[in-house]
Amino acid sequence: MKKIVIASSGASGADFATKVLHYLPSSIEAHFIKTKHSDIVATKEQNTVLHDNDDIAAAIASGSFGVEAMMITPCSMNTLAKIACGIADNLVTRAASVMIKEQKKLLLAPREMPYSPIALENMLKLSQIGVIIAPPVMAYYSQQEDLEQMERFIIGKWFDLLGIENSLYKRWA
Repeated sequence: MKKIVIASSGASGADFATKVLHYLPSSIEAHFIKTKHSDIVATKEQNTVLHDNDDIAAAIASGSFGVEAMMITPCSMNTLAKIACGIADNLVTRAASVMIKEQKKLLLAPREMPYSPIALENMLKLSQIGVIIAPPVMAYYSQQEDLEQMERFIIGKWFDLLGIENSLYKRWA
């Protein structure tokens, strides 16, 4: 079974993480990291293991556990900066550093705008080493009619980037 880590490092937009867990195929074992700024309860989702952000010794903090990808949505600028500087002081940043060192897919969905020059520099630094920077940006070509369809589009695009098959949005014909 493919393993993926989903983390949320902020309250604004944290509902995205719950929806990502909901739309993950049941063939994927999800590991969710709950941070103190994220009030998400993911234990009801199928194949989801809940981890406390303070548990730096959790299995997902080791490259030998075999996680294939990680997504942080939303990704606060604080978390993004820590990852860019190699600071691994909690489970989210430790698991992200493992993804980088193991050359696995790491997707960050920064949620704040506008971006400061410092945030842009951190995003550039991370993207140059293969981290996927994918903020939740709307697109209009798939003709969403409501917020739920827009969210499905964004999550579908994130899944595409992580190699997770999905039919969450209308693709370009």
